[in-house]
Amino acid sequence: MMADSHRPARLTRRAKGRFSRLPRRRLRVMAGLGIAALGCGALAACGSAGASTGPVTLNYYQYPDTSPATNTEIANCDAQSHGAYKISFQQLPQAADGQRQQLVRRLAAHDGTIDIMALDVTWEAEFAQAGWIVPWTGSNRASVVNGTIVPALQTAVWKGKLYAAPANTNTQLLWYRSDLVPNPPKTWAEMIADAEQLAKQGKPHYIEIQGAQYEGATVWFNTMVASAGGSILNPAATKVTLGAPAIKALTIMHELATGPGADPSLGVQMENDNRLAMEGGTAAFQLNYPFVYPAMKADNPKLFKTFKWALYPEVIPGQPAKVTIGGIDLAVSAFSQHKALAFQAALCLRDKQNQIIGANVGGVPPTLTALYSDPALFKNYPFHADILNALEHASVRPKTPVYQVVSIDISHLVSPPGGISPTGTEATMRSQLNDALQSKGLVP
Repeated sequence: MMADSHRPARLTRRAKGRFSRLPRRRLRVMAGLGIAALGCGALAACGSAGASTGPVTLNYYQYPDTSPATNTEIANCDAQSHGAYKISFQQLPQAADGQRQQLVRRLAAHDGTIDIMALDVTWEAEFAQAGWIVPWTGSNRASVVNGTIVPALQTAVWKGKLYAAPANTNTQLLWYRSDLVPNPPKTWAEMIADAEQLAKQGKPHYIEIQGAQYEGATVWFNTMVASAGGSILNPAATKVTLGAPAIKALTIMHELATGPGADPSLGVQMENDNRLAMEGGTAAFQLNYPFVYPAMKADNPKLFKTFKWALYPEVIPGQPAKVTIGGIDLAVSAFSQHKALAFQAALCLRDKQNQIIGANVGGVPPTLTALYSDPALFKNYPFHADILNALEHASVRPKTPVYQVVSIDISHLVSPPGGISPTGTEATMRSQLNDALQSKGLVP
């Protein structure tokens, strides 16, 4: 969610919500019971079953969407059900923390009015481990697996079982000004050197990236570690595996932050701040999501003429970057009274027709490989080939039920990036993450 990125309509309004992670205390089950005691009301439609003579009502919880995309997708599925169900769109809070908190409280109370949920790609392990969502099996699982981009599919797997269906995804590209840099840099070393040269010439030279103390900084670090050939945790999420790749990643982040390519506000910048800086003409490079393309076209048509894109810079020359994947996955609640219909509706919400709508109207990249060769996607995604390339080489964030703590620990240690001490930061991070895996220590 976030992001996810500020794309047209849905993309524009999901950036900070999707990726932001604010410090929080661990939730208590009794808090969930208190919320559930409210019963029906503003948070959900009363009950999930329709009248005996009409379609079943399926409550679908998702982030807010002010574009027509989600409502159009729901209308398509209602029509395709031929009266079997009617999807009721229940909007979660704007921020990712608020979304997760509301779902956790309801699910902890075994709320039977939740049928389908749009999960941030970091929640699956936690929700599956708690028994709040049910795995996809049989023909339903086959329908999801078939044709889905592999890293997107990996976000929905926990302990070998598929717990959700990737509905949309996201990844970052390098956006640059071709009037300043005719040939885009292929590596981080080249990009930092280009920025230094532009600075000497008195030209716009900043490299815009997410350096604030939130999920965006964690995503940047995860991308750099994976691109350096490493990982933060092992696949079983039982051991911290930072080491030399993490030190290399931290070294590059610190080099950027302390060089002329760093925006003075790097330590507080998020995705939209990066966009605005680029549109304002002070930057030469931007590492960001596809929302920046239509935004530049609308906000600065003159600069848009030289606004180009390329693949995310490599950490190791000759080895493609492994950009951290975003997006949402659709899960079925373990407490739904209509699981079979919920699976059917979820499959419809992420089918080819609706993913094209999500991309062209809502601005979120599809998870189905075949759609990237579909002309219906090309008009608004001239960069579709590079997006697919990035997605196919993508990395996923550490999959662990305590991801929220892991992410907060990381973001507090790498932000502001100018304060990074590569070997010292790696050692401190290793200690804190080990504590997190053992449920020790406090959230910063």
